[in-house]
Amino acid sequence: MNMPAKTYSRFAALVLAASVVCPAMATVTFSPFVASTGGSPIGFAYAGNKFVGSNYFNNQLYQTDLSGASVAAFGAPLPIGSGSIGEVYVSSSLGLGGFGARDVFAGSEAAGTVYKFNNDGTGQVAFATGLIGGVRSIAFDPYGLYGNDMIVATSAGRIYRITSLGVVTQLASTGEDTEGLSFAPQAFGPVPSGTLVVASEGSGSLRAVAPDGSLTPITTIASAEMVSFVPLNLGVSGNPLEGFYAANYSVNVIKSPYTDFTSYLGDMIVTGEVTHQVWDVSWNGSSFVSSLIGTFPNQPEDGIFVTAAILNPGCERTNTCGGGSVPEPGSLTLLGLGLLGLAGTRRALHRS
Repeated sequence: MNMPAKTYSRFAALVLAASVVCPAMATVTFSPFVASTGGSPIGFAYAGNKFVGSNYFNNQLYQTDLSGASVAAFGAPLPIGSGSIGEVYVSSSLGLGGFGARDVFAGSEAAGTVYKFNNDGTGQVAFATGLIGGVRSIAFDPYGLYGNDMIVATSAGRIYRITSLGVVTQLASTGEDTEGLSFAPQAFGPVPSGTLVVASEGSGSLRAVAPDGSLTPITTIASAEMVSFVPLNLGVSGNPLEGFYAANYSVNVIKSPYTDFTSYLGDMIVTGEVTHQVWDVSWNGSSFVSSLIGTFPNQPEDGIFVTAAILNPGCERTNTCGGGSVPEPGSLTLLGLGLLGLAGTRRALHRS
């Protein structure tokens, strides 16, 4: 689906340069999910029947079971030495746009290459190469405004679209290191539904990226590390995997229950790497409003919401997200045990 250019022209004209900062609101709470990743946790991705993660300066990905336990090596080490690999970003595909369901993709800030693994860790290949700047985040368009392509941001500020065949096209350039990636689940003030929003930690800038590559500023959050829109269907599946998860560098991986975010459906959640703060950004009808809603126990890295649409990609289109269904392998066992899960996290530490 393509958005007419005139729609984005109106969008750019409407967004205000200033935003409103409000007092602290309801506090978001966190609890440990993965007690130890065997290193300093950075990336973490939900991959259907497992989670796959990365540690800082370590080229060996790891996996856990759906309870966050049974940590073990995943696949072959990335072909970049651990001494230079730095931050490693991990994501898994949604089974949309020609991509397989829950294949694993990883990249490092040390190189402009995205590597692909089969879901079981076999078949490592260089999937996309020649990106300008090191890989800083990987995400998949869930709504179709960007053709359900993979979206990659780099340390050089380049934003790329990559098809399921590995064809790379530059979408935009922010001109600065860019990490956070998320997609608006509905119209976000003047930002059209499905639009990509990116975060740049150095300036704290949050920008909307139109399908034609044009950039529009939204607001600024100090040291903006991660951006995640609160999904509209948060909590509807009845699956205990639902919630908000993030790497709590350098200690563990943590979770916040989905009930902490039900007041913020459709809003944008932003974390500050240096401040450790969690912000809610909403639209009040005339401007964007930023409200402090929590604090990480340590340094926040990337995070994401696990919802019915993550557990069962495409369910929004078929109206099958609710009803307490538990679509993923192993989830019935988790329901019986009352265990929790973790979503895909794709970015990693920007060294202070």
